[in-house]
Amino acid sequence: MRILTIAACLVLLAAPVLAQTAPSEAPAAGTVKAGGPPAAADLLFEQPQMRNTTPGTTLTYDYLRRSGIAKGPFGPPLNDTIKLKLEPGKGADDRTIRVEMFSGQNRFPAGPFEDMPGNPVMTLFLEHHLMALAKVLEANPRYLKNAIRKGLRDGATVTPTKVTYQGKDVDAWRVETKPFEGDKLAERMRGMANMTYTFVTSPAVPGELVSIEAQSKNAEGGELLEERLSYDQKAG
Repeated sequence: MRILTIAACLVLLAAPVLAQTAPSEAPAAGTVKAGGPPAAADLLFEQPQMRNTTPGTTLTYDYLRRSGIAKGPFGPPLNDTIKLKLEPGKGADDRTIRVEMFSGQNRFPAGPFEDMPGNPVMTLFLEHHLMALAKVLEANPRYLKNAIRKGLRDGATVTPTKVTYQGKDVDAWRVETKPFEGDKLAERMRGMANMTYTFVTSPAVPGELVSIEAQSKNAEGGELLEERLSYDQKAG
């Protein structure tokens, strides 16, 4: 049984969080708006991220999950891809998106998404992450989801950065949050209360998402969980 549906994750993670910038105020492709950083949740969930994509193309994201926890509760390392096949949507900024989430026996049902202005891979990653984390921690996924939502709303840092795209340095935003730090139930998280979520986006990159990472290490530097997604420029 799936712990969270994709639609539920999208609504619960994105909709309740403050959207402080209207889409018309979003930076044009290849630029970063002056006047201070945007709100993290607005940047990740409220922007028309698909407006700079071309219908008929495919966006490919490399995915990796691995863990050094004894007895492997997260399972064996998973190294695969998520592909978004883009078709025209009703609006100029919208796309109908068909998803290939992983391959072979790893295949995970997702989509399609019709007339989407945002990039659904953000939600796909978070849903898959929450499913595994809740299972390993024997936790209520809603509690974990609310902590991440609150972390993005109240505890995230947003800083300008640069990424390399098509051989050039382009403007980007880096969002980081540690939503479980100081949580009253931190002792139940098997040492993963220091989980750090890092998102990098750039309006110059198709679909805007450059990378996502969820990482936790123990006091000795051992890897409890490393889960990341990154846009494959060579694949499209």
